[in-house]
Amino acid sequence: LLANVDVILGFAVLILTIFYRFEVPPILGFLVTGMLIGPHGLDILNTGQNVDLNSELGVIFLLFTIGVDLSLKELWKIKKALVLGGTLQILLTTAIVLVVCSAFGLSHATSAFLGFLISLSSTAIVLKVLQDRNEVYSSHGKTSLAILIFQDLAIVPLILITPLLAGNPISFGGSLSTVFLKGSLIILVFILSAKFLVPLIFYHVGRTGNKELFLVSVVFVCLSAAIFTSSIGLSLALGAFLAGIVISGSPYSQQAMGNIVPLRDMFMSFFFVSIGMLLDTRYLLDNLPLLVLAAIALIIIKLIAGTAVSFLLGSPLRTSILTGCALSQVGEFSFVLSRLGVDSYHLLTNETYQAFLAVSIITMGVTPFLISASYKPAYYLVKKAYKTHFGMRLV
Repeated sequence: LLANVDVILGFAVLILTIFYRFEVPPILGFLVTGMLIGPHGLDILNTGQNVDLNSELGVIFLLFTIGVDLSLKELWKIKKALVLGGTLQILLTTAIVLVVCSAFGLSHATSAFLGFLISLSSTAIVLKVLQDRNEVYSSHGKTSLAILIFQDLAIVPLILITPLLAGNPISFGGSLSTVFLKGSLIILVFILSAKFLVPLIFYHVGRTGNKELFLVSVVFVCLSAAIFTSSIGLSLALGAFLAGIVISGSPYSQQAMGNIVPLRDMFMSFFFVSIGMLLDTRYLLDNLPLLVLAAIALIIIKLIAGTAVSFLLGSPLRTSILTGCALSQVGEFSFVLSRLGVDSYHLLTNETYQAFLAVSIITMGVTPFLISASYKPAYYLVKKAYKTHFGMRLV
């Protein structure tokens, strides 16, 4: 484990130092690090349990800090965007991808499955970029956050639907009752924790005035919640997010945030490196023009879907365009779902999977640039639409 961590950090320091001089976002540097040291690059390091564990911790701590920074009152304020916006975004994106892929000769099952994969966006990348720009609580930041949260929750029903696409029948009655029981159990446990357990832990730890003890208690609460949700078949990240929500209502929320941020940034680097290690660089180079065109098409599809959904929710045009740009990449949970489609249900061939992986990483890599570059075009389009609208009225 230590040798793997040392190799990753050593190459990351070298590559990020070079990228910093050219003002390239760190996320892209970590992706390139993974591509370079992975089995398809210099073959210094293979993806394995140690790297996967570190990357999983990165996502856990990211969702935890988001939860800490987002109170239940704030979550209630964005309930419309979360439920309605998230549902519409997944359905609309899946529908567009289904039509496009079917037109290229793919089966309806594979096309629908690709629609599921492409409909999910990267919570890790988008929120990292928005946090760096201090825009999580801007209008487009809140809308993006709401849809991203819904997408992370939607991974559970998408996993349940996937066997149907492969022609394997499942018992919907049992599945729905199981989901209901799990949901009820989660709500009960987290309400009791928010009311009694977490305040009691932080009260006694806070009285000691010991910073190290407080850090240990914060990590303990975060990982306990993640393990709890994982033990009943849901994602680790969901439990960490709910733990953050619980802590957000306590007087210790800001102190918890300050302690966990360094850990989050460290382990998030492993997540991006692990994604880069999955990509077959030879396949990427051999098919680069076609993959770039596919990535552009994917970004346009997600941009249209995200913008349309945000606009339907009543957001101004500028906010809608910025939201569409923010959600225009493929997400980390898509890789989890894609492995299920490849290994268990054979919905994707190996070549299709590599193409999906390459296109997804390209969209992830350009996301920081796309978000940064989206403000001027959004302003220009709003200005042009305003002139056109009032010009027509004057005529």
